[in-house]
This record gives sequence, structure tokens and C-alpha cells, in this order.
Amino acid sequence: MISAGASGIGLEIARAFLEAGARVQVCDLSAEALSHAGRTVKGLGTFCADVSDPSSVDQWFDHALASLGGLDVLVNNAGIAGPTAALADVSVDDWDRVMAVNVRGHFLCTRRAIPALKQSERGAIINLSSVAGRLGYPFRVPYAASKWAVVGMTQSLAIELGEYGITVNAVLPGIVESRRVDEVVASKAQVKGISEADMRAEVLAHVAMHRMVPMSHIAGMAVFLASPAGRSVTGQNMNVCAGVQTLR
Repeated sequence: MISAGASGIGLEIARAFLEAGARVQVCDLSAEALSHAGRTVKGLGTFCADVSDPSSVDQWFDHALASLGGLDVLVNNAGIAGPTAALADVSVDDWDRVMAVNVRGHFLCTRRAIPALKQSERGAIINLSSVAGRLGYPFRVPYAASKWAVVGMTQSLAIELGEYGITVNAVLPGIVESRRVDEVVASKAQVKGISEADMRAEVLAHVAMHRMVPMSHIAGMAVFLASPAGRSVTGQNMNVCAGVQTLR
């Protein structure tokens, strides 16, 4: 099961699991994205749900578990970028929405998944955090705070669920080739009063490999963590970031 799996990184992860022979159910808030994904990705199960809403999460799990007959892997991918602004200019509503999706959503899905994962012999939880979950990120405080929270949740759950054979890991993407990153770069360029090209160059100057990360590399890490080769990996922060040293 993959939250926010109808587009972007979530859909790339769904494709990778399908290619590995898994049965995959995704949810997403966008009915349009779900419709497109369902038409174009063979074998993908879809459901419209808001991960920040308990009743919506319950409906998704009822549907998905009935279809799958059990659960081996939960990928908590749902997350929003939130505002790009100095903290003093961030509204309470914007702060609350970021936390509702990026943290509460992980909590609600994980809480519902645990009983089913305990019945699996290869249970795995994979949480999507970010390099913003290990580094300071000026003008992106709500997002960074939420991603640090995901790391704390991951490491704590790894200990809590280890006795049941359930692995819990976080994937920390760096500057990913995606529309969301393009939008964040544009927003930060506006805040800093520089061009988007200069902002992008500034961002990549602090990446060891001086490039962005393809979404397929994030998906590959998720599949590895759910594979037999990943069964002894738990409580880890897997940085797939091309060597991000700092965020600006």
C-alpha cells in the first residue's frame, strides 16, 4: 500500500513494486491523478482518500486489505511542500496543514497498518522523509519540521515493532527531478530576489554530485528495503540525495 501513489515519487514507487511482482494498492487525494494512473499503469489498485482524515484512511484500508487479503509493505509517501516564507510570515493554517498531511497522515496510516503487518512474515514500513529531515532548511521551516518528525517516528517505531519482525526505515530524498522541486526552486528564487537559474545553481552547488536525483532511484531504494536483502535493515535513514551537504 502506497499513500499519494497516483503521481510523482509515489507512482514511481508503485511502478517499481509492480515490476517486482507485487500487488499494489495506492490512495491519492486527486481523483484526476488516480484516474490517469489507473488507466496507464496495469494492475494498479486505486482509491481516493485524504490521509489526514481518520475516516478516509479507514475507508482506504478497508478497501485495500479486502483486495489484497493482507499486507506486507506500507509506504507512507503522502506529503506536501507547504509554504516558502520566513517563519514570521507563515500562517497557522499553513503550518497545521503541513503537519496534518506530512505527520498526522503517516501516523494514521501506520496505526491502521500495524495489525495487518504483524500477520506478515516480511512486514515493512517505509516512510518518505527528506534531506530536510536531517538538515536545516531556511524559509521552509514547516516542511523541515515535519520531515524531522518523520525521522523520529521511524526510529522509534523500528524499536517498537522489531520484535514482530517488522522493519521500519525512512528514505530521505535529496533534490529530486520533479515538478514539486521546480515549484520550490521558483518560490525560493522569488523570496531571495534572484533568478530561478541562479537559485537552481545555488542549490546544486551544495550537492556532491552536482545533479538532481531521478525518481527511479527513490523507488529502487523502497523496493530494496522491502526485499529479502533488506530484512536486516531497520531504524535507518536512507539518504538518496547525490550527496546533499546543506540546504539553502
